[in-house]
Amino acid sequence: MSRIMIIGGHGKVALLAAPLLVAAGHDVVSLIRDPAQAPDVAATGATPLVLSVEEADVTDLTRAFAGADAVVWSAGAAGKGGPQRTDAVDRAAAIRSMEAATAAGVRRYVMVSFMSAYGDVAEDHPLRAYAIAKIAADRHLQGTGLDWTILGPGRLTLEEPSGAIAVERVAEGGDNYTSRGNVARVIAAVLAEPASIGRVIPFHDGAVPIAEAVANVPPEYSDLS
Repeated sequence: MSRIMIIGGHGKVALLAAPLLVAAGHDVVSLIRDPAQAPDVAATGATPLVLSVEEADVTDLTRAFAGADAVVWSAGAAGKGGPQRTDAVDRAAAIRSMEAATAAGVRRYVMVSFMSAYGDVAEDHPLRAYAIAKIAADRHLQGTGLDWTILGPGRLTLEEPSGAIAVERVAEGGDNYTSRGNVARVIAAVLAEPASIGRVIPFHDGAVPIAEAVANVPPEYSDLS
């Protein structure tokens, strides 16, 4: 059994991932910013912990991560508060969580990012501020000593999970729909798959069973330049 910290524990993906991890025998702690979210998290079998990653410093996060074996970042500003808050959450807070994981002795770190987190961001990108923040956080994670995996799902849907994905880079605007349920299953799968360490995994709904797909990710996908 491992102790797994989920940051952004009340998000749609996190609420789907927590029960999968609990069912696999893990002790799951989900960080949330609003105490009113606690019953939803508790219903998944996870333990809710009220701590705003936007406001918490490295010391706060290090204390929260004590005894954990893995951290899963599934938080985000969700476009609320404009570019300044997007940067504060999706880049700055994410980086603090990486520093805290290192300070707390947590080796494993899984980042839920997005499929287009590569290269320069076009001026007309519809999610420019978010993309810039996520790319910066992802690149920072690659430079840490953590055992990281970066997940890059495509356009998220509420479709029922198929348990199968395609791992590939897809051009902006391509057919990249991705069930949130499949993202949750990918989180659980990479935590159980050592071959996913040091890999960036761009994916969408497809035909390859998830466990097989995350064990065979081309290393060249980890080049975020």
